[in-house]
Amino acid sequence: MSAPLLSVESVSKKFGAVVAIEDVSLDVGAGEFFALLGPSGCGKTTLMRCIAGFESPDAGTIALSGVDLSGVPPYRRPVNMMFQSYALFPHLNVFENIAFGLRRQGRTRDAIGARVNELLAMTQLSAFGHRRIDELSGGQKQRVALARALAPRPKMLLLDEPLAALDRKLREETQFQLKEIQRLTQTSFVIVTHDQDEALALADRIAVMRAGRVEQVAGPMEIYDRPATRFVAGFVGETNFIEGRLDRKGAAALVAEFGRIPCEPGDFPDGARATLSVRPERIGVAREGEGIAGFVENFVFRGETTLLRVRVASNIVLRAAASHGERHAIGDSVRLSFPPGAGTLLKEEPLG
Repeated sequence: MSAPLLSVESVSKKFGAVVAIEDVSLDVGAGEFFALLGPSGCGKTTLMRCIAGFESPDAGTIALSGVDLSGVPPYRRPVNMMFQSYALFPHLNVFENIAFGLRRQGRTRDAIGARVNELLAMTQLSAFGHRRIDELSGGQKQRVALARALAPRPKMLLLDEPLAALDRKLREETQFQLKEIQRLTQTSFVIVTHDQDEALALADRIAVMRAGRVEQVAGPMEIYDRPATRFVAGFVGETNFIEGRLDRKGAAALVAEFGRIPCEPGDFPDGARATLSVRPERIGVAREGEGIAGFVENFVFRGETTLLRVRVASNIVLRAAASHGERHAIGDSVRLSFPPGAGTLLKEEPLG
């Protein structure tokens, strides 16, 4: 395996008595699209600022291409940062905004023109070079900021919540553009986001953070299908947490209050208390037949599916996704089925 472009080793950072990040280690490969995902206050932006050089870690090392960045100021790092606010210059037109960093590097007029025009074409802004910033839409401003950040050809681009200001439809369209631009430039992108769908859609790998620590680093499918902790399972997508004891006799199953659910036992011993995380779409819904009996307490229509709240015991409600076209009403009796491998067993841990 080739050496990583970025290596973060045991990095910690405090602000007074507040621990922002604690003993964080991760690697980012050359040409990789990497996401730092977590709720507000989890430390993801502080970690990004340490990588950029705007903050200095209290402990640990950050290296790029094998070079320790300790003491290297931001402007000398081969890293650029695209801020959530975009930070565009209102007195400069689109062309000059993108050219700004290149002029500071002392590039020739021809080299600047060629690079800016290349980026205008790549970001679908060729007709907007002479426009003022206040004449642009939110999505266009976002693309100008991206083009300006990429203009000096950094080894790595850091993006701080770049799509947060866009409406949902434009955000989804821009995700495709971001992935395509990253593919074309082969620049390593590290994006900070609290949006789980955004991280799953964009990233090759995701680091899920909580309270200053990394809970799991993996590809989007593994994060979603095989979460390492209860926090990851609950933060990334919707899930049901089902408590019970593991029965390894015969076909392994979690014995819950309302019935047996087949599961992969992993290294859990027989009789161990555990939590099974099951995504709503992994639960089969039928009106009759075998399965766990319950009744529809409420539902939400979501286009492709209808999310049902099904009461299966006096104090237990599960969420299950019924296929498009299946109509359910409050009070309907249903049967829930759990195919093998539908969920992931998690060790019990505090809910906080």
